[in-house]
Amino acid sequence: MILPKSNRLTPEQLAEVTAIVGEFGCKLQPIIGAVRTIYAIVGDERDELMINRLEGLDCVDRVDRIQSPHKLMDRRSDLASHRITLGGVTLGTELFVIAGPCTIDPKNPQFLFETAHAVKEAGAHVLRGGVWKPRTNPYSFQGDVKSLDLLLEASRRTGLPVDAEVMDEHHLRLALDAGVHMLQVGARNALNYSLLRAIGAAVAGRDTVILLKRGLHMGPLNEFIAAAEYIVSFGNPNVILCPRGTAPALDGYRNHPDESITPLLKEKTWAPVVVDPSHSVGRAAYVPACALAAVAYGADGLCLEAHVQPAKGIGDDPKQALAPGALAATVAQARKLWALSHSPVFA
Repeated sequence: MILPKSNRLTPEQLAEVTAIVGEFGCKLQPIIGAVRTIYAIVGDERDELMINRLEGLDCVDRVDRIQSPHKLMDRRSDLASHRITLGGVTLGTELFVIAGPCTIDPKNPQFLFETAHAVKEAGAHVLRGGVWKPRTNPYSFQGDVKSLDLLLEASRRTGLPVDAEVMDEHHLRLALDAGVHMLQVGARNALNYSLLRAIGAAVAGRDTVILLKRGLHMGPLNEFIAAAEYIVSFGNPNVILCPRGTAPALDGYRNHPDESITPLLKEKTWAPVVVDPSHSVGRAAYVPACALAAVAYGADGLCLEAHVQPAKGIGDDPKQALAPGALAATVAQARKLWALSHSPVFA
């Protein structure tokens, strides 16, 4: 829908606008009001170049798109009935839980194995574990490929599928070759379109699930959904959207908690939403409340950092990982809230 700066376009302006939309296989339909005429674009209005050219005209105030810019991720698309199943659970049928340490310590593998069992006992469906770590400080521990073997061993011992973050195409190949069930795209790579394309191409034809975190800096929801579109366009629709807090930080929290965007995402897309409260608030004491808030906002699941002995963990675990007791209590409370919010009373 084209809104002109004046009450209506002049014949010359109308001819110019008509010519532009015609180049993209569209037509123009004037809608004449009492004091103003607006111009509907008839056809596929999602071409970004067409919109940019129209908005670059002096006579155009703005262009409001009625169609979604996301052909595949839109909740009205043919993929709207798609369901993701992992760890024996179809997302949307019960609260889906991912849990595990921020960073796998290759020097102390027993911590991972003990944490994995605690995660399973708490009722989680997927074991997460940081193999490679994107660190701000180049001298901080960056992860170790040996941790990938440990993560898969923990999977064998518990029967839980595993989630690992990949930061480049080399990590991607190693993770897929090892049999990682869920690939995580971190906040720093959420807008790395080359990596998103590579992941989409690599998982096409597989049942691999992608956990796509929201970009570190607060951006439009359409930008977040468009990042998922990059992956899904290659043929694998198993993408989960993961709000995890954004910058700038809210005083006292690690990031600015953004679990409240869950219903907004669900209005736009069919993709399930799994919230990461651990990175949102960055302190273990605050994680349970943030997790419950995420469920109250309609999240399909939670991604929680947990460690059998957080104080002896590495990476972010000493600050934000839940100990086994706190993890079990948080999951139990979140499940009760999820069941309540999905009961007929709230339907």
